[in-house]
Amino acid sequence: MFEEIQGLPVHVLVVHAVVLFVPLLAVVSVAYVGLPGWRHRLDWAVGILAVAAPLTAFVAIESGEAFTDALVARGFQGPILDQIFEHSRYGDILFRIVVPLGIVAILLLVATSGHPRVPQLPALVTPVLAVAVVALSIAALVYVYLTGHSGAEAVWGTTL
Repeated sequence: MFEEIQGLPVHVLVVHAVVLFVPLLAVVSVAYVGLPGWRHRLDWAVGILAVAAPLTAFVAIESGEAFTDALVARGFQGPILDQIFEHSRYGDILFRIVVPLGIVAILLLVATSGHPRVPQLPALVTPVLAVAVVALSIAALVYVYLTGHSGAEAVWGTTL
């Protein structure tokens, strides 16, 4: 399922969605925290991205593992595999950051929604969630860069 689409490795295609959705989730979530007057305009985007970013990261990890297995089966070895494994480690860390970021962003949406079904929460909940969103967003931006850069280095090296 995560191997190929019309002859192209799924990983090569899906990483573009990760590079788009993860930074968007980070930036829009921080904007949601920092611009309370705009929350009613950003809430839908935060909600969609909080689901889309972790999903695309999951598909990237699964397709990357399938791609690595295919490369190993074709005889790839040595330094290139070390680069691929470094890229994979960064991708795993990114996934472990993006999932909590999505969860905390949704919790912040609920906590600040003002919906009558949301119980009255302690005053400290919103600031704690806001700090968590900002911290996880920064980490996500760092790791999406490290993951993408290490993947590009594995493919392109220093030929450019």
